[in-house]
Amino acid sequence: MLQSHNQATFVVGGSGSLSIIGHSAGGWLARVYLQEFGSSDISLLLTLGTPHLPPPKGLPGVIDQTRGLLYYVEKNCAKAVYSPELRYVCIAGRYIQGSRFFDSSSTHSSEFVDGAEQPMSEVAAVSNTNAEIETGSTFRTRFVGQGYKQVCGQADVWGDGVVPEVSAHLKGALNVTLEGVYHSPVGSDDATRPWYGSPAVVEQWIRHLLV
Repeated sequence: MLQSHNQATFVVGGSGSLSIIGHSAGGWLARVYLQEFGSSDISLLLTLGTPHLPPPKGLPGVIDQTRGLLYYVEKNCAKAVYSPELRYVCIAGRYIQGSRFFDSSSTHSSEFVDGAEQPMSEVAAVSNTNAEIETGSTFRTRFVGQGYKQVCGQADVWGDGVVPEVSAHLKGALNVTLEGVYHSPVGSDDATRPWYGSPAVVEQWIRHLLV
């Protein structure tokens, strides 16, 4: 990333500012980069489906997939801001809602995480007809829900099929939710299952680079 940064700085002639776009883990890796090398010539960090928040500790069946790296990011990296000097824009996809393997009567209450502990500065929901609305639990929603649970501690939440919506947003950032947007180019389809890089979806977030 440092080499790309230097090349971009050379292209703009050392004047002006740069924007960083990070997809999935690339978003929190970009936060580590800013902490390590500074943000004096960076005006925007835009993340797409990034799991910014570490999973809650002590929940049965929840294993930190980053092996503690997100706890390091949360503890050591600068807090998100949305200011004239530096803007954090966090894009989340709302493609499918997960579900638990067992109903609420047989699931321990510790599975729930209070969303109020992760406040969002602003949420702009962009309409899209591709969001999957499931009636009741299916194997797919349970499977997706178990993935969500590993990230945020709760299965029955909305997300992009991989990263829960609540995990993709940061307190202090401009938080945006795009309806019907899938996480990955693998398994995506521009018409029926667009991901963050699909042309129609790019049109919805690229304006943040033009401010």
